[in-house]
Amino acid sequence: MEINTNMTDSKALIQDAIQYIQELFCNDAGGHDASHTLRVYRNAMMIAKKEGGADLEIVALAALLHDADDHKLFQTKDNENARRFLASHAVAPERVDQIIRDINAVSFSQNRGRRPETPEGRIVQDADRLDAIGAVGIARTFAYGGEHGRSLDSSIGHFHEKLLLLKDEINTETARSLAEERHAFMLEFLEKYQEETGGLNDDN
Repeated sequence: MEINTNMTDSKALIQDAIQYIQELFCNDAGGHDASHTLRVYRNAMMIAKKEGGADLEIVALAALLHDADDHKLFQTKDNENARRFLASHAVAPERVDQIIRDINAVSFSQNRGRRPETPEGRIVQDADRLDAIGAVGIARTFAYGGEHGRSLDSSIGHFHEKLLLLKDEINTETARSLAEERHAFMLEFLEKYQEETGGLNDDN
């Protein structure tokens, strides 16, 4: 049975988390900005409500804080940013522990082939991976590549190293149908890119 967390205190906590990540990512333009986090949050809540059986507050907080200590963006240790926010809002220690576990289960590079232990973790992982593929995933790949001085072909390589693998590592039925559609769009894009470039390196 789906756990209802639509209480006033929970709503205020989630709104504060949204404000926190908007401040935390205010200077990011490389694909891990607040807009990315908010899309992950919206997708996670949609998946959770359709799948059922998840604590919606934990889903919301894990989704909103999932990049708060990303090693590519911050030099924090032990999820310092996420823990600081949760502690400042008096979230119960056992819930903090689960939220942190779920956050740490999201990363593709650090969890390759491993399925999160909790339904909340599986939902947030799926929501994050959905935002890495499809039209938004393509846009984010080139935004990140441009910010880090990558050539177009180097960014194209990222599709084969990661993005095209994500469809087969989705956990939930709800996310799987969306992933299939987004995966197909990426394949169409790569075919068109190959056609337009003639396979030539973009440095030539």
